[in-house]
Amino acid sequence: MDFDDTPAEAAFRAEVRAWLDENAPALGDPDDFSRGWFEAEAADPEDRPALQAEHLKRCKAWQARLHEAGWACLTWPEEYGGRGASPLEATIFAEEQARYGVTGDVFAVAIGMAGPTIIAHGTPEQKERYLGPLIRGEETWCQLFSEPGAGSDLAGVSTRAVRDGDEFVVNGQKVWTTTPEDTDHAILLARTDPSKPKHRGITYFLLDMDTPGIEIRPLVQMTGTSHFAEVFLTDVRIPAENVLGEVDGGWRVAMTTLLNERIFIGDGNRRTGSAELIELARRCGRLDDPVIRQGIAAAHERESILTYLGYRVRTALVQGREPGREASCMKLAVARHLKLSTELALEVQGPAGTLVGGVGGEWYQHFLAAPSIRIAGGSDEIQRNVIAERTLGLPGDVRVDKDVPFSDIPGAGR
Repeated sequence: MDFDDTPAEAAFRAEVRAWLDENAPALGDPDDFSRGWFEAEAADPEDRPALQAEHLKRCKAWQARLHEAGWACLTWPEEYGGRGASPLEATIFAEEQARYGVTGDVFAVAIGMAGPTIIAHGTPEQKERYLGPLIRGEETWCQLFSEPGAGSDLAGVSTRAVRDGDEFVVNGQKVWTTTPEDTDHAILLARTDPSKPKHRGITYFLLDMDTPGIEIRPLVQMTGTSHFAEVFLTDVRIPAENVLGEVDGGWRVAMTTLLNERIFIGDGNRRTGSAELIELARRCGRLDDPVIRQGIAAAHERESILTYLGYRVRTALVQGREPGREASCMKLAVARHLKLSTELALEVQGPAGTLVGGVGGEWYQHFLAAPSIRIAGGSDEIQRNVIAERTLGLPGDVRVDKDVPFSDIPGAGR
């Protein structure tokens, strides 16, 4: 496992820090927008749209600045706008950027999932069309994977795509899609051959969200906001040239997306930790409470574990391996960390922890959002299966529908 920077890595880190010092606002600065999404979520309903629009605008501007300076999507090949840098250098940049008041969270699906998948499986025409606007911050993406009957068992998607000449006609329903109303494109899984077993009859599409037949219905969560939505597709026509990979071969393409999603979720939710809890306890006058101090110490221990799990992911990437098991371990650990840390934050605040505003209003939003991390990118149960079967070599679950035509599975969508 790799821990310390080499002299070359230390020099790269210093270069990154020097550029960020000149171009990025500090945390807590009036121009700090790193928590803009949470601030919008915690705001009064009538203020949210304007705050969300402003946050989107600032994220796009920051992404454009990164691209202009050559810091965007570092690991991408130079021909697509990146630097061809190592995963380790990208990790160093991400670590340093997290120390400043900036974020690119609206590009999570675009840069963290769609971009790497298009690079891995796209045609030259698809790469030329989509990667440039993506890396420049001009276009955003959402993910149309999950369905009411296909979440953790993603291969059970029943949204249908039927070939009609040079197009596919898509009908179905997707759910738990993050802010689709604010995005330009979507990555979409649909079933193209129900006569094949469920993993082999799925196709991966690139969808323009302005296509007629798309209806978006926001879902109000227990946070009081609508960060997710369900999306209905009725006779949506997608050009055949927008198939990513092979027709009926979308499962392999989707695995590329899900791997990158798990890495993103595991790495992108680690800032909710002991330093923030210490500051909260200080503001609430509970820093000397022995039970609270013990909880903060446990949070620090979990943070340290996450750091070392991050090193394992980084080492796998540097060695040219797909960090599947490492990403699953890290995602599991992050979900547990968020659950326990947000519960402690509310305990620190006492009765005030049940209020949206006040001293720790942001923690209230973190607490209510934490359960979603245990589901997104593959549920905790799925991650445990991955670790048990692929790492520990334990017997796999009995999957009676694995080799059965999808159309013969009881309860499968028609």
